[in-house]
Amino acid sequence: MPKLICLIVIWFLAISPTAQAAEKVTVFAAASLKTALDEIAEGYRDATGVEIVPVYAASSALARQIAYGAPADIFVSANTAWMDYLDREGVLADGTRQDLLGNQLGVIGWAGLPWDGFALDKLADTLGDEKISMALIDAVPAGIYGRQSLEALGLWSEIAPNVAQTDNVRAALALVATGAAPLGIVYTSDARAEPRVDLLNTLPAESHDPIRYPAAAIAGQERPETMAFLNYLTAAEALRIFERHGFLVAEF
Repeated sequence: MPKLICLIVIWFLAISPTAQAAEKVTVFAAASLKTALDEIAEGYRDATGVEIVPVYAASSALARQIAYGAPADIFVSANTAWMDYLDREGVLADGTRQDLLGNQLGVIGWAGLPWDGFALDKLADTLGDEKISMALIDAVPAGIYGRQSLEALGLWSEIAPNVAQTDNVRAALALVATGAAPLGIVYTSDARAEPRVDLLNTLPAESHDPIRYPAAAIAGQERPETMAFLNYLTAAEALRIFERHGFLVAEF
């Protein structure tokens, strides 16, 4: 009988929420991180047995969800503004925030069209009556950066009526990849992840705010598993994967 009781206790602990939570880390991450972070999460699980559960969306949407109590352990934003928002809300674990990555913006074109001779200053002429896809220009980091750049280059007023806005940068990428829009503005790392698009030009870094991806643990979630994975994101092995997928990993 005692043996049976022990087995029941072990079984109960194995299926209890506390035990299950100890074996996984939920990471709310900007959509542009998907390809690289999926690879990192899979390798980390294989090496440690800890399940990494990424949740991808626009940084704006994820930050608001976390502020309302969504069960995230770690947040990785595609800009500092949405991490600042959570900091003001008192949601971040003290001392865990750090700048993780950088990126670049680029103009992409559907690979099914010829793009020889594409010139950034002729963007409006090239676009004509067609659409250019961008993430939401007032909320999503890639869209915010993109609008800043086009305004600085004196191109925004001409193309603004033709902008097709999407919920996140990967959705903007998909519009071009499927041929629904001939042109788009996304991160250069996104362009590298999608063979159905061509990277036509990069936007000057000085034409928009610096692109930074800060990462932090969420207050109350500083479990050993959480902190170990957050630290792993800055380890050489993880940074090599990010760099291979087109992110900038120089120290900031």
